[in-house]
Amino acid sequence: MAPFDLKGVFISAFDYKTEKYVIAKNKKVGVLYRLIQLTVIGYIIGWVFVIKKGYQETEESIQSSVITKVKGVAFTNTTGSEAWLWGPEDYVIPQQGEAMLFITTNFITTPNQKLGYCAESVKVLDGHCQGNEDCPEGDTVIAGHGIKTGRCLKKDRNSTGTCEIYGWCPIERSSRPVVPLLGKAENFTIYIKNFIRFPLFDFSKSNVLETVDDTYLKKCLYSELTHPYCPIFRLSDIVQRTGHDFQDMAVLGGTIGILIEWHCDLDKGYSACHPRYSFTRLDVKTTARAISSGYNFRYARYFKNADGQNYRILFKVFGIRLDILVHGKAGKFNIIPTIINIGSGLALMGAGAFFCDMVLLYMMKKSTLYRERKFETDNKNGNNNRKSTDLSEEAVKPPSELEQLTDPTSDQHTPGITDLPKDNSSA
Repeated sequence: MAPFDLKGVFISAFDYKTEKYVIAKNKKVGVLYRLIQLTVIGYIIGWVFVIKKGYQETEESIQSSVITKVKGVAFTNTTGSEAWLWGPEDYVIPQQGEAMLFITTNFITTPNQKLGYCAESVKVLDGHCQGNEDCPEGDTVIAGHGIKTGRCLKKDRNSTGTCEIYGWCPIERSSRPVVPLLGKAENFTIYIKNFIRFPLFDFSKSNVLETVDDTYLKKCLYSELTHPYCPIFRLSDIVQRTGHDFQDMAVLGGTIGILIEWHCDLDKGYSACHPRYSFTRLDVKTTARAISSGYNFRYARYFKNADGQNYRILFKVFGIRLDILVHGKAGKFNIIPTIINIGSGLALMGAGAFFCDMVLLYMMKKSTLYRERKFETDNKNGNNNRKSTDLSEEAVKPPSELEQLTDPTSDQHTPGITDLPKDNSSA
């Protein structure tokens, strides 16, 4: 048994090995290979670089600030409440102008409430009673308006009554509105000012036109075509852009999402970064019989009469809630993602060659001969069994299409390949 040559193994680690190329003159496989190459090149150029801008470094962690301001007035004079001129300080909640705001479009008032004793509403199930034992003193009425006093108030002995409560009396009116009392709110204007910054590129911008004309914001309304940098919107236009009618939505209220998107190609400069607005109604009912719809809440205004007694006016207000969201993405050329995407493309080109090899090795009728040409094995005596196989093939049949492969026994040498030693036993 030959001794193990450790030195030879160590030296062979520094040998350079190159691939062997065999030219298969098969037009079908050649056309397939070129089609794969063209597909990969089209994918890299068209999709990766042109559409997805794979040559850019991108950032999506946008820093944003939103400031809102609403303008407009409306007058109401309804039965049960005094005449009132509504300004932004009345119908906008919160008044300081944030990325979320509520605009009142309808309301129900319960005037002149004061703390005292009265019957619970018949619509409150926990307030129903047959006797005083059903109204334990001190218990809070579930989903009701006050605290039980221990008395059951009934019209007669056999009827179902309601518990007496201590709370703000008279209890809240529960009528359902039919028309919006602030229908003129459709002409209110909303000023949405947005500042954005991409810290990676130290790039900042706002959605307001940079101009020296002080009257521009006083006379413009947003238009995607004519005034894309005028961030002033009519409330009715916002509702209309969601596909709904303002007067219908104003009755019970609703919620609208306003999305401001910034897609900035910083290779094209500062002026190529524009805001895009989209509007969506978020509280759309899933079925026509949905028991919950719209948007409403309650608040109260407190006052004292001439005798110093505390009173309040309870408002149940319906309106449109606006949620303003800001998303963004910025990109700029960087050599690192460019090299990575080019390398990925070259790897896909190699996958095309591998696929064509599989076709020649396993899917062609005469794949055996190609396999023998591509892979060589040395026997113990140093003979190349591929050579003897080739000679036997030549002796029994004429050259075929696959015989047109490059002959490794000829005097032409493949670069980087050292020929195996010839067999001298037949000399």
